[in-house]
Amino acid sequence: MTRIAIIIGSTRPDRVGPTVAHWLLDLAKQRGDADYELVDLADFDLPHLDEPLPASTGQYTRPHTLQLAETVASFDGFVFVTPEYNHSYPGVLKTAIDLVYAEWQHKAAGFVGYGADGGIRAVEHLRGVMGMVLVADVRAQVALSLYDDFTDFVRPTPRERQAALAGTMLDELVAWAGALAPLRAA
Repeated sequence: MTRIAIIIGSTRPDRVGPTVAHWLLDLAKQRGDADYELVDLADFDLPHLDEPLPASTGQYTRPHTLQLAETVASFDGFVFVTPEYNHSYPGVLKTAIDLVYAEWQHKAAGFVGYGADGGIRAVEHLRGVMGMVLVADVRAQVALSLYDDFTDFVRPTPRERQAALAGTMLDELVAWAGALAPLRAA
């Protein structure tokens, strides 16, 4: 069965990313079309690019990089759950993407952004980076507004339409992950 990681892209103390990711996971698990699993970047203790060689060489030496590479390699697609910080996504998410290379390739990605404007700029930045690591990003995305989809700016209470958007995004993600399977097998 297709394996999809829901990646929590922030490690900030008192972050809301885990609650947003659990909201999505609850929706995803009702579908039965893939195995969905949370991946929290806070569990990896990733220093900023400390490998001696570029990720494209695939010659990883650090235990945290090897753990991340094994985790990323085990999935067919990803949903990046990301806040928007200063019109982009968090540095720890950029580090995670840049630390490994081949493990991302020929997979699919969807996005759930959150912030004052729904994290749309963070997601737009992520789309360009995904292209560089050969990840096909799907068009549909979820944009959760801190003003309209959260209570007191910290507790996700998404409007009803957000679940429908999440469903469309997951439909596209699972389809693309399946379509890219022959490339991953080659």
